[in-house]
Amino acid sequence: MQFSAPCLLGLEGLLANELKFGGFENVRAENGRVLFSGDHTAMVRANLCSRLAQRVYILLAEFEASDFDTLFEGVKAIDWSEYLAEDDAFPVKGGSLDSTLTSIPACQKIIKKAVVEKLRQTYHTEWFAETGGVHQIQFRIFKNRVSIMLDTTGAALNKRGYRELSGEAPIRETLAAAMAELARVRADHTVIDPFCGSGTILIEAAQKALNIMPGMNRSFAFEEWRQVDPSILAAEKLRARENERRDCKFRACGYDIDDEALSIARRNAELAGVGDRITFEKRDIRAYSEDFERASIITNPPYGERMLELKEARELYRIAGKAFAKKPFHSYTIISPDDQFEKCFGRPADKRRKLYNGTLRCNVYMYYK
Repeated sequence: MQFSAPCLLGLEGLLANELKFGGFENVRAENGRVLFSGDHTAMVRANLCSRLAQRVYILLAEFEASDFDTLFEGVKAIDWSEYLAEDDAFPVKGGSLDSTLTSIPACQKIIKKAVVEKLRQTYHTEWFAETGGVHQIQFRIFKNRVSIMLDTTGAALNKRGYRELSGEAPIRETLAAAMAELARVRADHTVIDPFCGSGTILIEAAQKALNIMPGMNRSFAFEEWRQVDPSILAAEKLRARENERRDCKFRACGYDIDDEALSIARRNAELAGVGDRITFEKRDIRAYSEDFERASIITNPPYGERMLELKEARELYRIAGKAFAKKPFHSYTIISPDDQFEKCFGRPADKRRKLYNGTLRCNVYMYYK
């Protein structure tokens, strides 16, 4: 099968490297997604292990369509009985951009009709109860290029299962994992987040260091599919547990001025299985200090657009610039949407990378010299 793993814009290269390193086949990065191929084991492993993908779709077909007749025939040509049993549910949703077919409800109706017509020819029935496992059909039409997919994931993969609560304006888990990757967090690292909020960056860094797979404490859509042998997930979870690095030396510290956020962060870290690796403390950035020989500071300071007035946010950047002094074996990885960040921080980044936090364009600024 061929799979499509969508991701936040700017993470395509990182996700492709993650999948290649994980042993997946025919990995190819495209705008907003990474393609790869494999069997049900690959599908399960990608859902369980990817820190950067938003979902894992089975890519059933891609074709050009500028009218509804062509869309109908393209969808009908798929061998749907290979993926859908007679009683399986198959709702349809998707989107269209820069294409002739602009009506989403009309596209949904045509795609549903084409699937039903194909299944009627296979199962010789006029009515489908759709009481079985949900097989969400996803379509994407971009410049008249149609992609027809099945969602194997369910709730998006950034929903790890540990964040029951969150503070104000939390960073998405997949973006936090990307920052840990860019900071090259390893098993013997000490990581600090001076604006830790609900702890997401530190938790993602800790799980990476300990090699705890992000999908271990959640469920997936494919678990309802009779086409997928349940023993595959059991075997993959066993494999993942055996590869965890519980004896590593990783430690982390999180600071914030909000007592409630710190309480949530402690709870989240416990649920994520890394509560013993992270220390949370109430501390203002103005009182920031540390005496670690080596440390990776990874943080998501408040944005003026969402939490504070821009002037206040820029003042925090100035304070952080003074607090985050150049020190041997210390690195700083900071995300911000403010194009004045480096000026406020007081020095240009050694490297920067453009990413999107949802629809908000940001830069990750990296200091390591």
